[in-house]
Formats: sequence, structure tokens, C-alpha cells
Amino acid sequence: MSNNISLNQADVVFERAPDATTGRPFGIRLDLQFGQATDTLQGNPANEPRPQIYRNIFQAYGTYVAPLGKGLTLDVGKWGSSIGIEGNYTKDQMNYSRAYWFDFLPFYHMGVRASYKLNDALTLNYWLVNGTNQAEATNGFKDELFGFTATPHKTITWNVNYYLGQEHPDRLPVSTSGTIPVQPGLTFVSIRPAPDGRLHIFDSYVSWQAIPKFTLALEGDYVIQREWRTSSPGHSSAPAHTIGGAAYARYQFTPKIAVAGRAEYLSDRGGLFSGLTQALKETTATFDYKFAEGFLMRYEWRRDFSNQPSFFTDRDGALSKEQQTATVGVIWWVGRKEGAW
Repeated sequence: MSNNISLNQADVVFERAPDATTGRPFGIRLDLQFGQATDTLQGNPANEPRPQIYRNIFQAYGTYVAPLGKGLTLDVGKWGSSIGIEGNYTKDQMNYSRAYWFDFLPFYHMGVRASYKLNDALTLNYWLVNGTNQAEATNGFKDELFGFTATPHKTITWNVNYYLGQEHPDRLPVSTSGTIPVQPGLTFVSIRPAPDGRLHIFDSYVSWQAIPKFTLALEGDYVIQREWRTSSPGHSSAPAHTIGGAAYARYQFTPKIAVAGRAEYLSDRGGLFSGLTQALKETTATFDYKFAEGFLMRYEWRRDFSNQPSFFTDRDGALSKEQQTATVGVIWWVGRKEGAW
């Protein structure tokens, strides 16, 4: 909404991280989220049977560091997805607004994840989860992620992820009926036959601290999904897919002043992301001014454009092939936690 003052997001983070060096292999983290972004990022009724239960819980997981080699870290619970370079907390991003890929790729997962550090340069990652943006599963299939994080140099971090999922529900929630008292959202009816097409996400991003004040980053993604695994009478297995990526740059002029830019491309074949076959592009320029530690203002200009009319205008029912927005964001944070959240 234009010409509007809004509360985008308010969060409270509780964390007691494990520290195996002091004999504390267990840890816990809880992130509570409120505000305008909560409805967008958490608990979509399209893929959550009971979205209201989990909507304000962005993350809630326990951690155990097993004494295996250099350490096997296990997390159990709900966590923000690390598919894609951008994350939930604005203060840790280069720009105030988010890329198309952040909006398209998963926001969160519920399940178990493991990371094992082979050496100082390579960490292996594995997840077993209910699905994408699903605190409660909508089918019996468990999604998996296989990936690694490489640090070939102290200034370079490279992530590669492959995600295999099945996001089509095999049951739908219905109103509670009969004489047996059942909590709303726990009564289902089966879908027969249920779509069984797979989701494949190939995601990679790399960041390079070229000099202490200058950071470059690149992201590339390919996502393909089918409704059915094979063709059958009345069922089509034609895939929809997206491909593209984003480039980022940020320069810290002084401890208080920084500028950043982003250029992005997303080819949406079959409308997997936007519901329309189109090529989406955007460019964003961001100016940071840090008044004090924990108090940041961001001034941003962004231009979105496409080869198809996709953006709202000030005329009802009229769409445009481009839009430009200007945003001023105010960000506060307090606490003893250092670094990215």
C-alpha cells in the first residue's frame, strides 16, 4: 500500500546456544514474530491445516551437538529456511525490501536438520522435513535437502542446496462433524487420487568480502514442479519451472553510512511463482544511515518490471508492466546477541 506508515515486523528472540567447549552440548532458540510481515511469511491457509496456531512462531527448535569428529549439530523443530541468500531479519540483509526469490523460495520448515563439519573448509547439510512452509504436514511424504557450505577462503562463503519435495496434499481439512469432539482442523477427508508430482529446487549462492568495506554476492536458482509424476488419462504431468538469480553489492563508506544494490531476474514458465508465464526483473538501490548501534534507517528506491502487465496501478482493473517504489525503513534492535540473527 502506498503513502502508508506501517509496522512491518516486530520480533522477540530467545536463545541459549550450545557450547560444547564448556560442556553444554544442548541449546534452544525461540523467535516470536508479529506485524504485517507475519501474515505473509507464516501460516498460509493454502498449505497449513491450522495456520493460526503457528503464525507468531517464526522459529522454535532445540539443538544438540554430538561428540562426533569436529561436531555433528542436530536441530529439531521449526526454523527459517536457508534456501536462498536472503533471510527474515532486515538488519542482516543488504536491502530493505526482499527479492522475488525470497518471496518464492520456502520461508520455513518443520523437522530435523543435521550439519557435519568435515574440516575448516567444508560442512555437509541434510534435512528431513514435513514440506515447504508446513508446520503440519498435508501428506505422508517427507521432503529432504542435501547440501554443503564451503569456505575455500576466509573471505568467501559458498552454499549449494538440492531440495526434493512433494507439496501436493493428499487430504483436506473439513468441519468437525458427528458426536466425537475433535479440535477444529484435525478432521480430514482424503483426496483420491492424490497428485504425487515432485518439487525440485536447485539453489546456490556465494558471498565474497572483496575488501573489508566491499561485499559482492550472487545467487542462482532453478525450481521445477509437476502435479503428477507420470501422465495418465485426465492427468497432465507437464512441469512448471522458474530459473534465474540475483546479484548484490554493498559498500561501507563509514561506520554510519553504506550503500547497496541488487539486480534480479526470474523467468516464470507456467506461472509457478506468479500465476502467469512472464519474465520478472527488478533493480534496487539502498542507502543506510546508522544513527547508533541498534538504530538503522534505510532509504530505498526499487523498480520492478516484466514483459507482461503484472503490477497494480491507481486505476481499478488496470495493470502495468512496471512499477517504481520509494521506501523509508526504520530498524531497531537490542540485546547481547552479536552478528546475524
